[in-house]
Amino acid sequence: MQFGIMSVSDITRDPVNDYTPSEAERIKNVARIALKAEEVGLDVFAIGEHHNPPFFSSSPTTLLAHIAAQTEHLTVTTSTTLITTNDPVRIAEEYAMLQHLSGGRMDLMLGRGNTGPVYPWFGQDIRQGLPLALENYNLLHRLWREDVVDWTGNYRGPLQGFTSTPRPLDDVPPFVWHGSIRTPEIAEQAAYYGNGFFANHIFWPKEHTQRMVQFYRQRFEHYGHGNQAEAIVGLGGQTFIGKTSQEARDKFRPYFNEAPVYGHGPSLDDFSSQTPLAVGSVQEVIDKTLEFREYVGDYQRQLFLVDHAGLPVEMVLEQLEFLGNEVVPVLRKETESRRAPGVPNAPTHASMVHAKYGDAEPRQPRPNANRGDNVTGASPYQDSEGTQAIYPSM
Repeated sequence: MQFGIMSVSDITRDPVNDYTPSEAERIKNVARIALKAEEVGLDVFAIGEHHNPPFFSSSPTTLLAHIAAQTEHLTVTTSTTLITTNDPVRIAEEYAMLQHLSGGRMDLMLGRGNTGPVYPWFGQDIRQGLPLALENYNLLHRLWREDVVDWTGNYRGPLQGFTSTPRPLDDVPPFVWHGSIRTPEIAEQAAYYGNGFFANHIFWPKEHTQRMVQFYRQRFEHYGHGNQAEAIVGLGGQTFIGKTSQEARDKFRPYFNEAPVYGHGPSLDDFSSQTPLAVGSVQEVIDKTLEFREYVGDYQRQLFLVDHAGLPVEMVLEQLEFLGNEVVPVLRKETESRRAPGVPNAPTHASMVHAKYGDAEPRQPRPNANRGDNVTGASPYQDSEGTQAIYPSM
């Protein structure tokens, strides 16, 4: 089981100190937070994608490449890559490049995005969000698996004899999660392709997450990717940890009350009792997190939101100390001891390379410099031995 943190990249006023960081401060500090995550032994760092204030992460691959270059073990990923307002060709190329630069220590989570004004900024209509998401991912899926793509759709210009570069590292596409807060169609899409499904698991009661995950598991099995227990599930969540329950609530309450996503609504106590929000002592956070398995089954990735609502960076780094040194070691041991036989681990680049090649050397695509101009429909690549290779779909 993988444990990590995710950020939505908000720039929010600290209500305790009445201080709003600049974009420069927030960007610098989120990199510090990611490095701290690796230092304390976490597995994953995820960043969202936004193109409107008060968020800063308009270019996730740039930030994640910067973090990957300074870490050795951390998997870098997104907590949303917008499959609707991004051109799938650009997603294919940018994330393949990130895959190469990180040595395969990356994956990505696709989502529609629900901020209405963003769609027209990129020439799209939010009313077409769902069919746009379905069409764009179908193209992205092919771009990573076929050297030469001929394609016609409804939401972008056609492609003829197109090759996305660079090709995926070891000719193995990055692993894809599909993330959703409330949309079963996205769970259906994840199941259809045999990809992972990530439930936001922050704003809603546990019954909602339970229904969404169960639907995904059923459809995963329906499409022949394995039994329901073999489906790849990730959960979000938010936590704030203190030495005691009272300390945690006292420290977090002013940030909760002013948080742009749920402030000025239910009280901290009500929200904690009705949703997965875990605010309390180390043991209380451990106990509540272990409850997640009881209603979604065994799952592969748990990401915590720890850096939003104006929390100062020093407090976030302290939270990571709690998570990495006291909470996650217990969660690792307990989840492993409770995991049912046959439940797979979260896919990694190494595991996917082994699944495709076994003990053989991975194919290394390389442009065939001796071919001259490419002929439409033919591969511009050769395999490791120099012979032409047109790679089949996975």
